[in-house]
This record gives sequence, structure tokens and C-alpha cells, in this order.
Amino acid sequence: MAFLRRLPKGCGQGGLSPTETAPTSAYSSPARSLGDTGITPLSPSHIVNDTDSSVSEQQSFLVVVAVDFGTTSSGYAYSFTKEPECIHVMRRWEGGDPGVSNQKTPTTILLTPERKFHSFGYAARDFYHDLDPNEAKQWLYLEKFKMKLHTTGDLTMDTDLTAANGKKVKALEIFAYALQYFKEQALKELSDQAGSEFENSDVRWVITVPAIWKQPAKQFMRQAAYQAGLASPENSEQLIIALEPEAASIYCRKLRLHQMIELSGKAAVNGYSGSDTVGAGFTQAKEHIRRNRQSRTFLVENVIGEIWSELEEGDKYVVVDSGGGTVDLTVHQIRLPEGHLKELYKATGGPYGSLGVDYEFEKLLYKIFGEDFIEQFKIKRPAAWVDLMIAFESRKRAAAPDRTNPLNITLPFSFIDYYKKFRGHSVEHALRKSNVDFVKWSSQGMLRMSPDAMNALFKPTIDSIIEHLRDLFQKPEVSTVKFLFLVGGFAEAPLLQQAVQAAFGDQCRIIIPQDVGLTILKGAVLFGLDPAVIKVRRSPLTYGVGVLNRYVEGKHPPEKLLVKDGTRWCTDVFDKFISADQSVALGELVKRSYTPAKPSQLVIVINIYSSEHDNVSFITDPGVKKCGTLRLDLTGTSGTAVPARREIQTLMQFGDTEIKATAIDIATSKSVKVGIDFLNY
Repeated sequence: MAFLRRLPKGCGQGGLSPTETAPTSAYSSPARSLGDTGITPLSPSHIVNDTDSSVSEQQSFLVVVAVDFGTTSSGYAYSFTKEPECIHVMRRWEGGDPGVSNQKTPTTILLTPERKFHSFGYAARDFYHDLDPNEAKQWLYLEKFKMKLHTTGDLTMDTDLTAANGKKVKALEIFAYALQYFKEQALKELSDQAGSEFENSDVRWVITVPAIWKQPAKQFMRQAAYQAGLASPENSEQLIIALEPEAASIYCRKLRLHQMIELSGKAAVNGYSGSDTVGAGFTQAKEHIRRNRQSRTFLVENVIGEIWSELEEGDKYVVVDSGGGTVDLTVHQIRLPEGHLKELYKATGGPYGSLGVDYEFEKLLYKIFGEDFIEQFKIKRPAAWVDLMIAFESRKRAAAPDRTNPLNITLPFSFIDYYKKFRGHSVEHALRKSNVDFVKWSSQGMLRMSPDAMNALFKPTIDSIIEHLRDLFQKPEVSTVKFLFLVGGFAEAPLLQQAVQAAFGDQCRIIIPQDVGLTILKGAVLFGLDPAVIKVRRSPLTYGVGVLNRYVEGKHPPEKLLVKDGTRWCTDVFDKFISADQSVALGELVKRSYTPAKPSQLVIVINIYSSEHDNVSFITDPGVKKCGTLRLDLTGTSGTAVPARREIQTLMQFGDTEIKATAIDIATSKSVKVGIDFLNY
């Protein structure tokens, strides 16, 4: 065990860095059992604002490609750095569903029975659908798998996903296959357009993730991108992980009046006044979009949009990003003169995406046909189940507050057939017997749902979103919000628009960008062109290192006492770098100075910990997790004149979705770097 000397200049907190994850029992302190190399604080903390470091080498890429990897649908868009005002949305995809615009492709992937990548998107879905039912059972078909990253509490590189046939496959592999597919498609399109081979090194990649994702999920996405060859750990700045509502926010700044719909109807927008219903306004806007859909290039004028010009220094607005899986709420504040964005309140939200409506439909089917049958049908006829959900999806999009005629959902023939074999009576009989009076059977082989029945499927999800927004509006930071921007694929749903308008229309102006499903994609391209536009974020976690402190009777728990050579130390102290929900400028450096136990010590180990809680005292507190180790080896530096109190400076750089830590031996300038790692500890 390396001994520690009393330092006259120690600041209040300090200690030793253990090399094991904090144990649950405070009595089995890691500092006791390990011959670890201790550190103790040397100087009070200070923050150095080094915000330019993250903005440097930005112009070396020829093109920015953003990938919106969504729960239900995905796509990419790009812009050449020489003409940043033109954003090109990817080529039209083959396939597509009636009633669903296909600027994006479904997030579905198909692997062969040998687990090799076969196809993605419509191609995967259509090929799977055309397979013989017995053959289909051998193939691995996955859809809506992105939610697994949000719902898995202990995400690691080995987390599994389950394919439609019940077989398990590594999540990292699937995400890497999907990103590799987008990489190949984008490079091919760029090469075709440029007339010469486009190299991956010419591209800066941006991948969007929900803001409410925890750090392991964000890191997982980066690892998958490395595996797919978009970037590498050595060249990590080639890839930016962008937060979805931030991307939306950046795009909304550029909106001109003809590019949006204002629900509150306080002003004539898009040429129709507030007296027009939301539905009518949207129909006109959709016509306008349809006419423009042949052109995949969007011009983003290098100006601040009209709405934005009404905002003043310090004004606040909420971005509600409602997608397939999650709903993200972010509050931003304007900082002038450049109009930089500051995150005011840490991102909140939850799994309230449009998938919630699908789950409600599934529950309705359980009620009519029995859960045992539906679960069995999914396994035995996976392709037919996918068909049924596609039929539901297009009807789901036709739901509207003022709709009066029923919605028909086609049941696949194999559903009707399999049900008869399974139960011994017909689907029609099941409907009559189920007492679900708002769903009828039509002789054309369809489920006929009344508009009220469809609206009821939306209700739980929309209620959750409204309730979450209500909570948010009660926070003092969120009072006096001027605008609410409704973005994401689910924002197209008139039922959601109406609910948001009814609940908050008197508190702020509610704005929906046209082509709302592409808002995040376009914003992510703009972010890649100018990453410095987001200036301040909120730290989602508290970070610190494990150190030793002088033991104070009555203040420190007796089980933390460690006596060495007559000196009494308190072990396992958490020395805080930054608190959860603290504002952090992009590229901000937090510095601490420590000193080793004794000057002759040649290996210094500093362990980094994180917690969702703010008030952390010890690394053994509940919820504290180890997320990084800095190991500074000073062997071979004995010839250097080393001061009596050797200074080891530890820096953490915050701001991006990645956090980097560095330890430097001031006497010899020897240093070691590490990225904070949430997946491998």
C-alpha cells in the first residue's frame, strides 16, 4: 500500500482511487483491500473555459451527412460544405406504403438464416413478406429495435435483441449493420452526384439520438458507428452525436413564415387565417409539400426566420420532439447577438412515441381474439403480423379529431385462416362475442373501427405527453415560454396537434414546421456544418473521482477510517467535478490538482465515477458507478527533477455527448487520456 503524507495545502475534499466498482457495503471499502496508489487534493477546483477547442478543424470535410436513425423510420440528408444553404434529402426509396410519404424508410432489417446482413427498410420488409411462412421462420427480421437502447437499464456491448422469429442477436451488430447500410447508400449517392468516387474521409457524419437517452445508450450509438466504419476512436471528431430536439431547434431558427403552420391561429400563416381549422390548414400544407416532394433539395436561407426575429435575448421556447418511440422535451433560451442556443432545463420526456398507439391496438386485438392467439400468431406467422401492423399504420395516419366515417383495417388471409384453426370458430364470431361494440366485421375481410375507437387508441399516449408538458410548464425555468415547436413524425398526427393546442394555446404560440418529419434530419445537417451553434448544455450526471481526505472525527463515518503510520485518513471520498443538471459550456474544462501518496510513487491511478444524484459524498454511495480509469505511469522519469509535492493535474472536458478526461504530471508533462466509458465497467 502506498502511504500518503499530510499536505498542508489540501482542499476540503480528497482521497484515494479504488480500482473496483464501488461495493454496496460501505464496510468492504475498496481502498482497504487494494494496494492502490492514492491521490489527495492539492488545490481548490477551478473551471477553465476553453470553448474554442471543439470548433477547430471544422472545414476539412467536403460534405456533412446526417443520419436520423428513428424508432419507426430512418433516413439521411447531406449538404456540401461549399454550399451550406442546400440540404439534399436522400434519394427516393423503392417500395413504400399507400398513404405514407416515403422520404424516409422503415427502420427494419433482415438477416439471412446464417445471420449475415441481407436488406434494410422497404426492401427488407417486402422480401420477408414474400418468403414462404416456413422459410420465414429461419430468417431474422427486426423492427422498432431502437427502443431497446432506451428501455435496457444495464446496457452493454453484449446486449441482445430478439428477432421476429424469437432468435437472439447482438444489438451492437444490428445497429452497426444499419449504419453501414446508410454509409454505403450515402457514399454511393454522393459519388454518383460528384461523378467520382467519394471517400468516407471526406464526410463528417452526424447521428441523431433522443436527448433523454442515458449516457450508455449515446455511447453505444458511437461504438456502433465505429464498427460500421463511419469514424474511428482515433478520429472521433469525424462523428458528431446530435440530440434530436437540438437539431430540430437549429432548423426551426431558419423557418420562414411560408414554411410553417401556426396552430394558435393568431396570425395568418401560409395564407390561411386562424378561422380555418387545423385540419384544413394542414391539408393545404400537405398539398404544398406534395408538389415540392419531387425536389429533394431544400434551400435554407442564411437568415434568421421571421418567427425567430421576434425573439429577444433571454427568450425561451420549448421543442417537443415526438417520434415513434420517445417524446423529448427541451427548453432552449436565445443568446444574442449570434442567436446561440442555451439548454435551460435538462431534457425530459419518456417512451410516449407513436408506438404507444400500436401497443393499444395490440391490446384491443388481445381483447377480441385472446392474448394467447395473438402471441402465437406473431411467432407462427411473423410476416403476416408485420402486414397487419402496416395496414394499421396507414389507417392510424388517417385518424383526425373531426373524422366521422369509419376506418377499415384489412386482416391478412392467414390471420383469418389461422384463427379458425386455432379456435375452431370464425373471426366474425370472435368479434360478436367480444363485446367490443365499436369494432365491427365487414364482409370484405376488414375490421371496421369507428373514429371514436381509433381516437381511444391515441388517448393514453397523448395524455402522457400533455401531462409531461404540464409538469414542465410548472417549472420556474419554463415559465414565460414564447413558442412551442412541435416536431418529429408523431407531430403530424392531428389528434396530438389538437390536444397540445387545447392545453397550451393560451400560454404560448404553437408552431409546426412543414415537412415536420424531416425537421430533425435537416437540423442535424445544419449542426454538422456549424457544431458551435449549441453553446450550453445541462450535465445529465454528477462526475467526480475517488480520493482520500484527512479523517475528521464526528464528520466522517468510522468504517471509512484508515490509519497508516499514525495518520488518519478517510477513504472513498467522492471529489466532485460537476453536478447533475449544472450548466456546461461546450468544450468547457474542469481542472483539479492532486498529489500522489509519496513522491517516489511511479504509477498513479485515478478512477472516475458518475451518479444521477447531486449530493454524493462517497464512491460507495448507492447509484455511484465507475466510468473511467486514468492510469499514469511515470516510470523512466526518475532523472527529472521532481518537486517535493508532485502535481498531477486532472482535466475533464464536457459539453459534447462525449466526455474526455486527461491526467498530466506537471513536472514531466507526461499525460494520459481516456474517454468516459459507460458500457464496459
